[in-house]
Amino acid sequence: MKISCAFPTTMSSHEDIRIAEEIGYHWAWLYDTPQNSPDVWVSLALAAERTKRIGLGPGVLVPTLRHPMTNAAATATLVELAPGRVAVSFGTGFTGRRAMGYRAIPWSFMTAYIDAYCGLLRGDIVEWEGARMQMLQPDGSGAPRPVDVPILIGALGPKGRAIAEKFDGVFAATTVEGIEPGAFDWVAFLYWGTVLDQGESLDGERVRLAGGPGGAIAYHATYELAGADAVLTLPGGKEWLATVMSVPENERHLSVHVGHCIHLNKADEAAWAVTGGSLLPTTTLTGTAAEVRARAEQLAEQGVTEMVYQPAGPNPRRELETMYNALSK
Repeated sequence: MKISCAFPTTMSSHEDIRIAEEIGYHWAWLYDTPQNSPDVWVSLALAAERTKRIGLGPGVLVPTLRHPMTNAAATATLVELAPGRVAVSFGTGFTGRRAMGYRAIPWSFMTAYIDAYCGLLRGDIVEWEGARMQMLQPDGSGAPRPVDVPILIGALGPKGRAIAEKFDGVFAATTVEGIEPGAFDWVAFLYWGTVLDQGESLDGERVRLAGGPGGAIAYHATYELAGADAVLTLPGGKEWLATVMSVPENERHLSVHVGHCIHLNKADEAAWAVTGGSLLPTTTLTGTAAEVRARAEQLAEQGVTEMVYQPAGPNPRRELETMYNALSK
């Protein structure tokens, strides 16, 4: 099983990826969340110039954020900078859309978008929004067509899996439920957490900073996907929801996604004050090195071929090193 990493795109992402390559990580993915982050393609280009081996790609692109020509041209640029090291993942948009108040896009639009994107990379003339278009970049303006990159689909439901079967695999977050072992050659599993030092408590400050942001996703996802009432079933959910509900209804999505995957926001802090990190072993891969390794082995049996770890907290090198060591032994 491959050991990879992911990062919320920041101004230091290129340095985080350089460190990850130094440690031995196989692939590095960056999130495409423009309301929270700098541009994903610019950050990947900076990482390409600072690395030699590690794979690079956006995980995941949300089609409505960019015209297919824009993403095709950016892909060709990155392939020229890092030949043989580029893959692309697409998703319907959890943070990338919901943090701006939109719902996820329909799979029919996703299919049409990726078809147009792939056609452009092949050098075909494609039709999009009623117009005929083609990549016309001359030599020196990007990788020559055809540009061939692996494509993963961020999907767990039957519609998404059906689309993923046409491409190279699945980019899954937090769960692989519904994916049969062996159904896909490439199943990337995005997860959060932290490796505990010997005798370290779950409610300590280091664990709060490093593991807390990943644990908070349980509240964010439950609220967005199942609704406010479902949040009340979670430990600390009442306190989390009270903070969110204090914001005007048409702006609550903003308070939910502040600090998403990076730091605890006000609602997350309210929940942490109640749970103290006790949920982390079930909502993230947090535990001793042996416990984290055992969980990864279970995921491999469920069909995961690539563990994709997103570190958090003030010391990404520490998080990357301890997680890599736990999984590689």
